[in-house]
Amino acid sequence: MTADHDAAIRFLLDRIDYERMQHMPYGVAELRLSRMTELLDLLGSPQRGMPIVHVAGTKGKGSTSAAIAAVLSAAGYRTGLFTSPHLERPEERIAVNGLACQPEELGELIADIRPAVEELDRLAARRGGGEIGPTYFEITTAAAFLHFARFEVDLAVLEVGLGGRFDATNVCTPLVSVITSISLDHTRQLGDTLSAIAGEKAGIVKPGVPVVSGVVAEEPREVIRETCRQRGCRLIELGTDFDFEYRPARNLQERAAAGRMDFRQHGTWDCQDIALGLMGRHQAANAAVALAALEELRQAGWNIPEEAMRRGLTNLTWPARVEVVARRPAVVLDAAHNVASIEALLDTLDESFSAARRLLVFATTQEKDVRGMIGRLLGKFDEVVFTKYLNNPRAVPPEEMQGIALELSGRRYSAFSDPAAAWDAMHRLATPDDLICITGSFFIAAEMRRQLEVRPIGK
Repeated sequence: MTADHDAAIRFLLDRIDYERMQHMPYGVAELRLSRMTELLDLLGSPQRGMPIVHVAGTKGKGSTSAAIAAVLSAAGYRTGLFTSPHLERPEERIAVNGLACQPEELGELIADIRPAVEELDRLAARRGGGEIGPTYFEITTAAAFLHFARFEVDLAVLEVGLGGRFDATNVCTPLVSVITSISLDHTRQLGDTLSAIAGEKAGIVKPGVPVVSGVVAEEPREVIRETCRQRGCRLIELGTDFDFEYRPARNLQERAAAGRMDFRQHGTWDCQDIALGLMGRHQAANAAVALAALEELRQAGWNIPEEAMRRGLTNLTWPARVEVVARRPAVVLDAAHNVASIEALLDTLDESFSAARRLLVFATTQEKDVRGMIGRLLGKFDEVVFTKYLNNPRAVPPEEMQGIALELSGRRYSAFSDPAAAWDAMHRLATPDDLICITGSFFIAAEMRRQLEVRPIGK
């Protein structure tokens, strides 16, 4: 690591970071697109003229963004990808053709951005009224735009951080807008109904820009339809304009296949028997949404052969998305952090794994539906260990989850405040024929990945 990189990390950690706040705000006062625009203006507006695909959704938006970027890279385009959060290093958020921003590059980017940030800090102080300067997420978003401009990318794929309407990425005018799914999550910030959440996600819809939607529930679907009608956007919907069929892999303790799918865009083209790099029916749905978005680009003149689509989806890897990190016993890392993503994870485990016993390590985040997630999980696992991640103050105390599980099941499961102790417990419990699932948040996936490196299990 360079001195510039160390200084960059210190600078970022000193900024307001809503991903690490126990009560994450969401509104005009805290998340002002005008502040993001001011920051980019001071940097020379690196996003101006950049072809972009903009991806929002409750779940699946990261995987869908990665799939679109992988196919575009396979087609020969220099492709930028901005995602969040990161698992281990902030550089992971910013990649070109699958290569993450290097530490020295991040150091240079933040050094170049810092004077503009400090100018906006001074401006916010003069304005008063509780105004703040650019946040951690806004700065990393600006760094992504600047990095992509310097690499002269042909196209950038941007994943929305939270919601859509107020998100820092929403300063762009994309070629295609994508909404992957709508389910209940971040209800304190986005609303406690599917229609309210859909309204926030649909905030990325721009006048005249086509929208690809993977939303299938009728209530949020109608919100997106109405938004597209009002803004004059052509809408391409899963289940109406395109469909997919999924064939899961079997017994993934023993082999690496992750499933196959057929894709059909009504009246346009079919693509049969695509081998998928990411497993699960939900990932096939994400891949279908990605293919529909790519077809929009093809119709607009981008040269994306079917072979590139197949190669991009087959070779795609995306950490902590039903990621098999050991085989005997099978160890699966997944960043599921709401009820809908937990249900998708459980469906995938049922479809693609057979094991003598299932063991669970679970940690999650405040303001989530903790009771709902635990309720879905308990009946699916023989043993459960509750823990918490240590690198973020938003972790739910394991004793609190232990109490919820006791209320729901009448059984007292183990609870450890240190993820290393939780992993030690799994070492003692697991046999080669078992399956260990680690889930509940990106943060526990990152910390348990480090435990696996220090003390691996299985082979």
